[in-house]
Amino acid sequence: MEQVVINTGDTAWMLISTGLVTLMIPGLALFYGGMVRVKSVLNMMMMSFGALAIVFVLWIAFGFSLVFGDSYNGSGLIGNFTEFAFLKGLDNSAAIIGTIPAAVFVAFQGIFAAITIALISGSIADRAKFGAWMVFAGIWVTLVYFPVAHWVFAFDNFVAKTGGWIANDLGALDFAGGTAVHINAGAAGLALAFVLGKRVGFKKVPMRPHNLPLVMLGAGLLWFGWFGFNAGSAVASNGTAGLALLNTIGATSAAVLSWLLVEKIRDGHATSLGAASGVVAGLVAITPACAAVNASGALIVGLVAGALCALSVGLKFKFNYDDSLDVVAVHLVGGLVGTIMIGFVGVDVGLFNGGGTEQLVKQVIGAGAVLVYSFVLSYIIGKLIDLTIGFRITGDQEVSGIDLALHAERGYELSDNSQGSVLGISKGA
Repeated sequence: MEQVVINTGDTAWMLISTGLVTLMIPGLALFYGGMVRVKSVLNMMMMSFGALAIVFVLWIAFGFSLVFGDSYNGSGLIGNFTEFAFLKGLDNSAAIIGTIPAAVFVAFQGIFAAITIALISGSIADRAKFGAWMVFAGIWVTLVYFPVAHWVFAFDNFVAKTGGWIANDLGALDFAGGTAVHINAGAAGLALAFVLGKRVGFKKVPMRPHNLPLVMLGAGLLWFGWFGFNAGSAVASNGTAGLALLNTIGATSAAVLSWLLVEKIRDGHATSLGAASGVVAGLVAITPACAAVNASGALIVGLVAGALCALSVGLKFKFNYDDSLDVVAVHLVGGLVGTIMIGFVGVDVGLFNGGGTEQLVKQVIGAGAVLVYSFVLSYIIGKLIDLTIGFRITGDQEVSGIDLALHAERGYELSDNSQGSVLGISKGA
């Protein structure tokens, strides 16, 4: 039996990819932080960092095992809870998964789990208790993300002998997480928007982003980090990683253009917020399709996603739900577009490339199953938290500012009274 040895090129690329994906957490914090009002910026950023902290601890304890352990009874629904509990047998330098150290693969996939829960936070900006959010994050990632990631990412005979039903039985394609990450997070965000209700002053008081340069910086860091997210999902330094990287650039560029065009036609001007949002919409849409389409297909995915996501922003006003930072419009709609478009423009399998409707049906079933499962479970979890410890801050706290109310801090100190305090000078002096 041939001994499997570590490929140093693959390992180097996956170490870099893990760092890139980790950078997406502060990138998202900046992106979301700049989009909220000044009195909420710290809380918004804390929700992303808090998600990383709690999720990665659970990932080591049992999350990796639930995702990549052998399916119970071959059902394809959930991995073995104890097979890799606390990374048993994997947390040493000799353990290998594929052609890379097991520790690198574990870390890479763990950040995927963290970024997914962080994405949800944008739907409930300005009004969620931080403690309740942390409780939700721990429960949600256990009951929703880990099972869905098993469905989508656990391929037979890779880590587990028997993996998830979407990847292996259904045969839907999702290279880097259009279903497990974006549809999953978008559906959960919609559910929580219903659980927590609308912000004080929704549709009556302007709720403009307080710092657009932060938003654009965050979008840029997300785009940079997304190369690890998509190209890193090849789990090797090879041609598939190169194609995923190329398509990530192409689709995202096309999405920016189509979002700005919609803005120009609809509103009369193209905005920096629209450009940043178009970046994320394109990144989301190409995530499942980045290795399944060619360069022209990637442009089509990006163009469709940018336009549909831009048009979807208005849904919350039409249907009267308060998705604060448009998680539904960007991640749910973008994830659906990217996942389903594989059935139209996927190389050899897409309807427009001679593949018939078989793959399209599989893509729709996979996307729909994740959407329904995530929405229902997320609503139940959110509602139970709200009924027990309470999920929402008080109206007075929201009006005065969640940063000061929950964290006793302000994002920006515009005056410094420290010198006066040292000298014993009173405010009125």
